[in-house]
Amino acid sequence: MLIHTSIEQKLLAAFKPVFLDVINESANHNVPAGSESHFKVVIVTPAFDGMRLLQRHRAVNAIVAEELAEKIHALALHTYTPSEWYEYYAEKPPVSPKCFGGSKIDKDA
Repeated sequence: MLIHTSIEQKLLAAFKPVFLDVINESANHNVPAGSESHFKVVIVTPAFDGMRLLQRHRAVNAIVAEELAEKIHALALHTYTPSEWYEYYAEKPPVSPKCFGGSKIDKDA
């Protein structure tokens, strides 16, 4: 099973999000073609109501702990309650920061 699919299935089951986007950003980094090492997760769920940002990230990390321990180099998390999402980002999801380990884009510049 693809890492992308595994992450998506686990988060859907655990949080029942109203919005979930799991994006493989590996191609933006200095890794072999077809890699699944850098991901961005945008997740919007009522399960985050009353949780601080750190609690949300820990909850997501706990669900994908196996992938983090064995397969993923970087995981950017964007965690929102439905009210936060619709207030701030419904039109355009947030952008992940550049990787400090080097980017294919930076090397070509």
